[in-house]
Amino acid sequence: MGVVIDIAKSYRAPRAVLRHRLAAGENEGSALVTLILACGLIFVAQWPRLSRLAFETGQEVQMLMGATLLSWLFIMPLVFYTLAGGIGFVLRALKRPATGFETRMALFWGLLCAAPLWLLWGLTAGFVGPGAATTLVGVLALAALIYFWGVLLAEIARKET
Repeated sequence: MGVVIDIAKSYRAPRAVLRHRLAAGENEGSALVTLILACGLIFVAQWPRLSRLAFETGQEVQMLMGATLLSWLFIMPLVFYTLAGGIGFVLRALKRPATGFETRMALFWGLLCAAPLWLLWGLTAGFVGPGAATTLVGVLALAALIYFWGVLLAEIARKET
């Protein structure tokens, strides 16, 4: 229940929540769990859309879900680790005091905080279908991810050494 409460608090004070989570110490296991939880929620968010797609096109829903499972739970975590590593490299080049763990947690926690909006996007795509509403919710979810990631990166980049 602590993670759900922290996600809700992140919509009011994302910097304070990140500081609280980082105060527990560097634990790569917690970073990995945060990332897998976020990717898992985004995978679940795809189910209504995939069900609609399977119904409309006659494709097998299991095949669609299998491909989405592979992408969100196996490939995307590697992409996010690579992205966080690249950003960490840039921060070190700019002489910012952020560690690699902090950089990863900023991205992973931002992704987890935006995941509820991705769930809303999946429901909209599944029940409403393609259109302006689905696009609007998708843009809102992407904007939330960019906002959280930017705010959290700013927090770790400005901390004192």
